[in-house]
Amino acid sequence: MSAPATMPAERGSAPTRGAWLREFWDSSVGKKQIVALTGAILILFVITHMLGNLKAFQSDAQAIDLYGEYLRTIGEPVIPKNGALWALRVILLVSFVVHIVAVAQLAARNRAARPVGKRPAVIKRSVSTRTMQVGGVILLFFVVFHILQFTTGTIDPGSFTEGAVFQNMNLAFDNLFFVALYVIAVVVLGFHLRHGVWSFFQTGGWDKPNRNPTFRRLATAIAVGVAVGFAAVPVAFFTGVIG
Repeated sequence: MSAPATMPAERGSAPTRGAWLREFWDSSVGKKQIVALTGAILILFVITHMLGNLKAFQSDAQAIDLYGEYLRTIGEPVIPKNGALWALRVILLVSFVVHIVAVAQLAARNRAARPVGKRPAVIKRSVSTRTMQVGGVILLFFVVFHILQFTTGTIDPGSFTEGAVFQNMNLAFDNLFFVALYVIAVVVLGFHLRHGVWSFFQTGGWDKPNRNPTFRRLATAIAVGVAVGFAAVPVAFFTGVIG
């Protein structure tokens, strides 16, 4: 009997599962696209959140409470109460964390690539561009504060009633400190949004000289609309227009 034929040598080990995702994350281009995607999710959220807040202006004080209850009961009875809301919160939390980490790593790479002792070239940049990193840190602390005040009621538990959105806003925005804090935060959000929306079009490869003015105007309109919409509610409560 002849000797058994030998098996051909393996050309290489099997590719590691998920390796492409790590490679995509590790590349600067991949990180920028992830920043754009997570940023788009967050932009859509703040727009819808702002529109929901404007229900406080409806003549029926319970309108915004009904809106809050609707969010908690989406999909019932197929989906348990608060199930869809918690799914949304998880998506937003993951997007928020990934967005921050990716932006921080891109900024670190830019600093590492800069020659030692050489100052970066002076480039004319808008206020929204120059304040992106500082604004991002401010917004991070504000989001935590906002959750502690209107989601968990930790900031002022004596004045917080779960599910009573209108009442909670009315009591909170009777305090000038909270009104000023929220107005400042949404102004920072406006600057952050303007640069974020514009960067989204750039990362997507849609920017061109003949389109850029329109994209810039759109970014400005979204930023101003969101900032004014958010700021209008606490100011209206404080001044007695509503509440």
